[in-house]
Amino acid sequence: MSEVVLQAESLTKHYGDVQALVDLNLEVYAGEVFGFLGPNGAGKTTAIRVFMDEIRPTTGRITIFGMDARKKSVEIRRRIGYLPGELALYPNLTGRDTLTYFANLRGGVDWAYVEQLADRLVADLSKKVGDLSSGNRQKVGLIQAFMNKPDLLIMDEPSSGLDPLMQREFQSMLREIIAEGRTVFLSSHTLSEVQRVAERVGIIRHGRLVAVESVHDFRSKSIRRVELEFRSPVAASVFAAVPGVRDVLSQNHRIVLSYDGKMDVLLRTVADRYDLVDITTQEADLEEVFLAYYRDEATPDEATGNDSTSHRGVRA
Repeated sequence: MSEVVLQAESLTKHYGDVQALVDLNLEVYAGEVFGFLGPNGAGKTTAIRVFMDEIRPTTGRITIFGMDARKKSVEIRRRIGYLPGELALYPNLTGRDTLTYFANLRGGVDWAYVEQLADRLVADLSKKVGDLSSGNRQKVGLIQAFMNKPDLLIMDEPSSGLDPLMQREFQSMLREIIAEGRTVFLSSHTLSEVQRVAERVGIIRHGRLVAVESVHDFRSKSIRRVELEFRSPVAASVFAAVPGVRDVLSQNHRIVLSYDGKMDVLLRTVADRYDLVDITTQEADLEEVFLAYYRDEATPDEATGNDSTSHRGVRA
């Protein structure tokens, strides 16, 4: 069993009558990328802000590197890199001035490494932050999160605003961190981003952790939205007997459906009998995935907004 780097125990946060987090139990291990998945408003950012001691939980406890996140906040922050979901930077400082400011707060960093990060992300550090696009501001934020070579990197929607090439470079940077035995906690509402780099994922919905799974197991449950175009009309009933097919919609020569099985099974159903012209697939919205696969896990109390159960993360 690997070292537990971050542990949440019965973590709950209420804002008045709003339950932002409910009885969250979670363990993140050394040397892994842990993906924290959920739609907007699910409680991801609230959880991270509690981890970072930016806000205090209503009940529950957070330990990071075996230290209480509230009592040992300063010691913990020395070993963490952090990128918030809503990045606020001084608009009149250049990117270089911004990074210098953060470096001084940390007591200094290796500037050769900072320059290396800037080169990899194609970040222009000479411009004022206020003159940068959202994607280029995000690059500055990523550099400040990486530049102290943290033991634990906590990031909330880190690829926001990045173009596909920069997203790929960012993913390479994450893999290098893991190769060095460090740990990443990656929060996102984008399924594909997390699947490319994470080993395990935690699924949060309405403030409740509904599952912790390996990426392999989660992929096996992923839904695709599939659009099939035929030379001539095909009835929706053709797909009724295919396991994993649901919500079939027939539109003249086009069939649109949701599917959670192997594509070769679906294609064999139609390829020998119908003239298939084109096929396109895309990932279903995360909320659709949750509704399809975790509806049955909701307890009667959860359905009414009162959670009496605890979902403890088990290493897959």
